[in-house]
Amino acid sequence: MKLWLVRHAPPLIASGVCYGASDVEADAERTADCAARLAAELPRGLRIHCSPLRRCTQLAQVLCTLRPDLHLRQDARLREMDFGRWEGVRWDDIPRAAYDAWTAHFATERFGGHESANELLQRVAAARADVQAAGQDAVWVTHAGVLRAMTVLKEGLTRLERADQWPKAVAGWGEWQTVTL
Repeated sequence: MKLWLVRHAPPLIASGVCYGASDVEADAERTADCAARLAAELPRGLRIHCSPLRRCTQLAQVLCTLRPDLHLRQDARLREMDFGRWEGVRWDDIPRAAYDAWTAHFATERFGGHESANELLQRVAAARADVQAAGQDAVWVTHAGVLRAMTVLKEGLTRLERADQWPKAVAGWGEWQTVTL
């Protein structure tokens, strides 16, 4: 079975700001462009699982307007990592000690006090298991962190031990990749 992993269009937030779980809108023109390209590629009748954050729901809603045969369902497990107290803070203004602690204990450190990489990985694994149990092709409209977590899961890891296990490469804004489950 095939799963399309779609990353939202660029968010409307100042460059250099930490915004994981922050609910910001995405660029409308780039969202419409992505939806049009994706609508032309997707098979009929798929279920779209969507992060509840606006930058993803915008894309999913435009896609469903173009393709009424698609079925939309929000899934909070597909939201981006929550950076807690660092949400809305410029990355350059986050204390170096916070980065050092996160890097030293990447898998378990709750950067910003809210969520660790392994906690993100666990919720994405649960969402993947539900899609697999349904046994049908599907689409996720989501974030870079979720795409990275799926890469880790595809490599057979269910827990991280080190920061270098976290993938650096990810689909660009308004782009997608597919995985076979």
